[in-house]
Amino acid sequence: MPIAKITGNGLTAIALSVVLLWSCFVAERVISQRSLTRRAQVIRELRQMQLQHRAEPASTPVRRFGHPSRTTVG
Repeated sequence: MPIAKITGNGLTAIALSVVLLWSCFVAERVISQRSLTRRAQVIRELRQMQLQHRAEPASTPVRRFGHPSRTTVG
């Protein structure tokens, strides 16, 4: 003696809900994979830009010769 019966419309609704849920899981995986791929690509591009635009000094700094003047209190 069944307590409740599931109608054809109820089974269809359950099936559509399951399909929708699985499609959300699959879409989440695809989006996550794409974001990881894009992040790796951006990091590679940043490193390449840093190598291309590395600042180099025009000349080496000149050292001061001689002793700096010292003041004495007294």
